[in-house]
Amino acid sequence: MFLSEEIRAIRERDPAARSALEVALTYPGLHALALHRVASWLHRHRRPVLARMVSHAARSVTGIEIHPGATIGRRLFIDHGMGVVIGETTVIGDDVTMYQGVTLGGTGKERGKRHPTLGDRVVVGVGAKVLGAVSVGNGAKIGAGAVVLRDVPPFTTAVGVPARAVVWTDPVSGEASRTSRREELPDPQRDTMLALVQRVEELEQQMRELHAAAAPLVLPADPPEAVVPQGS
Repeated sequence: MFLSEEIRAIRERDPAARSALEVALTYPGLHALALHRVASWLHRHRRPVLARMVSHAARSVTGIEIHPGATIGRRLFIDHGMGVVIGETTVIGDDVTMYQGVTLGGTGKERGKRHPTLGDRVVVGVGAKVLGAVSVGNGAKIGAGAVVLRDVPPFTTAVGVPARAVVWTDPVSGEASRTSRREELPDPQRDTMLALVQRVEELEQQMRELHAAAAPLVLPADPPEAVVPQGS
């Protein structure tokens, strides 16, 4: 049941998946999830060392590290998967998609819930980092390379470092009824260049004022030397 459901979800979301056999044999995300089910069972039945050994073996084979204590819903699709890290207290809902290099991690050595909670149908882009006990709402999207340190509302797209919400999508079905709310993204390089241009203009204005103030100052000419008459 688990494998057939996961394989079907992968084929629906990945246009490169041409057959169930191809998915079953060559998709590391599917292999990592299958081994995680074993590690999670051992973890729940108080076999932590064996659970971590299975998790370590899965990472060695697939490049995906999932702590046995993580709670993962149904039909998770980890595309490519290399470098994905999912922490111990992470909770992932159903129909989530994530890409290579994603980290669902903590921010320190605190105890208890210290990893993210992802709702249903969340998409996490390449290289994104979701850190701490933050919540990502249903249907939210995390842009590639984003660093999420605060909660992301449902049906919101968050991008940047640190991530901020830039698009909200109306959950009502149908393209015609969808609306978006956009915010201007910060551009540190542009802001720096504008500040430099403004400073140069201020300096040029000061130079013009100094030249204007110095122009009327004319040094007096030296008095002519007295002519001494020659004696006869």
